[in-house]
Amino acid sequence: MTTITRRKAFALLAVTAGGGTFLSADLFLRSRPGAAAQPLITGAGVCSIMPETTEGPFYFDPELERADVTEGREGLPLTVRLQVVNASCTPIPAARVDIWHCDAEGAYSGYPRQPGGRDTTGETFLRGTQFADEQGIAAFSTIYPGWYPGRTPHIHFKAFPDERSVLTGQMFFPDDFSRAVYGELAPYNARPLDGATFNDRDGIARRAGPSALAEMARSGSAAEAALVVAVAA
Repeated sequence: MTTITRRKAFALLAVTAGGGTFLSADLFLRSRPGAAAQPLITGAGVCSIMPETTEGPFYFDPELERADVTEGREGLPLTVRLQVVNASCTPIPAARVDIWHCDAEGAYSGYPRQPGGRDTTGETFLRGTQFADEQGIAAFSTIYPGWYPGRTPHIHFKAFPDERSVLTGQMFFPDDFSRAVYGELAPYNARPLDGATFNDRDGIARRAGPSALAEMARSGSAAEAALVVAVAA
């Protein structure tokens, strides 16, 4: 097991204790579609069917087809790239992908009784829909998700390979990356981590396994997360 410092975590130079791989910016770029001999956006060599995970209590479809879902929320800018493929690693163009997640303070849009007593009813921040390109990739501009008690940092998604099928899942992040973000960056660092949960204590993340763990890259003041979503299409 490799342990890294926060400074090294930001440099993205190591394999983390959470089981995810930190990629250098150059390696991450080389893994994108069009790179020689690399049909997937991550280092995955096979396409195991992504395990279903709970939808959770905070899903609704705001019917917003958009790449930028931030709506002005503060946090580390994050580009999320989900590549929808079948079990043979063949991309599924035009697959619909929905994402939703909490903000830096752990609050979801559209619901009352959020952390700090917030009522976000009628709001739609950090939610949106995109349709995959020819490589099966749906990309979103968002922020790194915050945390709330009992759950490790995550982004919810639904992947619709066609009009009749849907896979509901969650994207998880390497623990060292999350700890570095929460410890160093505003507004995350305004909250003590005493009540935070990480991957090893989250039963949903453990059941989802390594196939649901994003590959991460950081360049300057922004980050990128990539995940291959293999569906039984």
